[in-house]
Amino acid sequence: MKKIANCIIACLLLGLVILPGCNNQKPEAKVDVTNLEKTAFQTAGPWKPVTDVRADVAIVYGAGDRKDMTFEQRVQSWRDRGYTTHFMTGIAWGEYQDYFTGKWDGKMHLDEGQVEQDGDTIWHGHMVPYIVPTENFLKYMKEKHVKRVIDAGIDAIYMEEPEFWARAGYSEAFKREWKKFYGFDWRPQHESPENTYLANKLKYHLYYNALNEVFTYAKEYGKSKGMDVRCYIPTHSLVNYSQWQIVSPEASLASLPCVDGYIAQVWTGTSREPTYFNGKAKERVFETAFLEYGSMESMTAPTGRKIFFLTDPIEDWPRDWVDYKKNYQATFTAQLLYPQIADYEVMPWPDRIYEGLYRVSANSEEKANIPRHYSTQMQVMINTLNHMPLSDNKVSGSEGISVLMGNSLMFQRFPTHKGYEDPQLSNFYGQALPFLKRGIPVKIVHVENVSYIETLKDTKVLLMTYSNMKPLSPDAHDYLADWVKGGGVLVYSGRDNDPFQTVQEWWNTEDKKYAVASDHLFEKMGISNSPKEGEYTYGKGTVYILRQDPKEFVLSPNKDAALVDVVKRMYEQKAKAGTLEFKNNLYLERGPYDLIAVMDESVSNNPYTAKGMFIDLFDPQLPILTEKIILPGEQAYLFNINRVPDKSKPQVLAAASRVYEEKVGKKDYSFVSKSPLNTTNVMRILLPSAPSACTMTDKQGTELKDTKWTWDEKSKTCLLTFENDPDGTNISLKW
Repeated sequence: MKKIANCIIACLLLGLVILPGCNNQKPEAKVDVTNLEKTAFQTAGPWKPVTDVRADVAIVYGAGDRKDMTFEQRVQSWRDRGYTTHFMTGIAWGEYQDYFTGKWDGKMHLDEGQVEQDGDTIWHGHMVPYIVPTENFLKYMKEKHVKRVIDAGIDAIYMEEPEFWARAGYSEAFKREWKKFYGFDWRPQHESPENTYLANKLKYHLYYNALNEVFTYAKEYGKSKGMDVRCYIPTHSLVNYSQWQIVSPEASLASLPCVDGYIAQVWTGTSREPTYFNGKAKERVFETAFLEYGSMESMTAPTGRKIFFLTDPIEDWPRDWVDYKKNYQATFTAQLLYPQIADYEVMPWPDRIYEGLYRVSANSEEKANIPRHYSTQMQVMINTLNHMPLSDNKVSGSEGISVLMGNSLMFQRFPTHKGYEDPQLSNFYGQALPFLKRGIPVKIVHVENVSYIETLKDTKVLLMTYSNMKPLSPDAHDYLADWVKGGGVLVYSGRDNDPFQTVQEWWNTEDKKYAVASDHLFEKMGISNSPKEGEYTYGKGTVYILRQDPKEFVLSPNKDAALVDVVKRMYEQKAKAGTLEFKNNLYLERGPYDLIAVMDESVSNNPYTAKGMFIDLFDPQLPILTEKIILPGEQAYLFNINRVPDKSKPQVLAAASRVYEEKVGKKDYSFVSKSPLNTTNVMRILLPSAPSACTMTDKQGTELKDTKWTWDEKSKTCLLTFENDPDGTNISLKW
């Protein structure tokens, strides 16, 4: 899992803070620093010229000292280069050997690891177990790590990956926490669905409490030093955690006042997990990434919390550079198809990206550093994120189809009971992929957020099932029923025969005697218990019940027609949302950028043809195109020159570097370009007319050798190529 590399969840500072003035002077507003923290990366190392990524924020990982450098010196090395510095460490694992081996408090704590049924501890590294977050461990985290970080002047803390493996839950530490939480002795989770459900609810609670404890301490300690400390959670998506059989608090954390935001840890490693569609299990990286990012957006959108979207140009598992590039383009396109998110962790672990050795091709054992063409392309891509605008534009396709999901998806994944299987989370994908594959930009709705008015306001047809999750409280049904009564359309799929229907929970205890969780919802809408398949009316809205589990729509070939036909009819006739259009692509205009994804396994094998005046941002040579053909299974990222607001203004349109100190004269344009050492820069510059001179010099003013520039009259752009320098390259153009 992205443990060596993970990503940053970011946070929104809630409003401007006004300080009282002195001597009746006018109060001054603090700068909202989050506006200056649009892009970030995480690193465990000090600044180096070969990893000078030029994002806004360097998130320094781990509070430990190195052999030749203290934590504070590592932080300062990035500050000296102009970076804002934040801090990240793991909350479920980390270099905490001093805690486990007794160095911190004189007691061994290896018994606090997460343990499987056979007694084996689940390890993240040498003497680094996945942790049962006990009260004593949280005390250690506060005193040994958080305090030191705040003392170093860092006001943004990321506690990443609050993770409890579903297969764990057998350690003595967990048994003690069980007794404390439930008031009765521990029960082995493999013995019954109810025990599994209880165990996973406890795992969920333990990390909810852990983050609440640590972040509350961070804010209070920071306040004592006159600092406003912000607290973020880098976390995988609910889709991925459910598929990988991990329990985490996810959406519930957004309700904590001590949580400012998230990093959406989505990358090739999570998105290449095979899924079923049309009877075939295989990697569907773009589609899975799109749904993962959608899950993360849904989790935070109603709360106003800030969220960073992460991508990784490589991944944790060693593969080859060709594979990395292909899947990076897929995940990168998917993240940009969410126009209301514009903050990014541009990469984790630049050291392994720029200095790691990976296979040159799938069929070769030869290993090499990142190819120059790929590092150039990657730097072009990440530098566009520094300028990526928020947009009110919509992804092409019929709007208003949403899939309901909830945190309890994680509770039913392991172990299986009574032979009920949900292969590769197919009860979720069985609702989403039949529509996404037909070019519908499916949205995700978190059941934990239905109390917010914004959550369902754009949904025309809501797809849901309780075959893979259960509502954690009855309140959600009040909001869902009210939404249907007001005109919403609900399509419920499920046989309601999974073994978790019978766990002792709110729908079948005390005054509630429902055989299955959905009966409580149906009763709210005037529908009898255990209703048959068919259409029902409630108020101005409609409920359609399909008595198939959603997994059945994808586990066998050509089995999704019943779902698609019902949803199309409900969308067009009941929701009156227009024609439900099927196609094989998604398209979005976002500022000057065009995002295009063409899907295979869809309604046609036709390519998508874009026409205009483009720079191809997935091509390291930044060619000018008037036509781009995108084949099924491919994506495109284009800079549309025709949408540049002021074409008379000289400006860098695309570059494998970040631009500083721009100066525009009547007949000249100059700037400084910075990017990591040992990489090649390519940049497209818009100019009023062909340049008469182009000068490129280093920081000392020495003219560079091996530089190239060409003029394209058609696009009015100049293409420059030269070797990057983190100290800066001075560019001067005259015409």
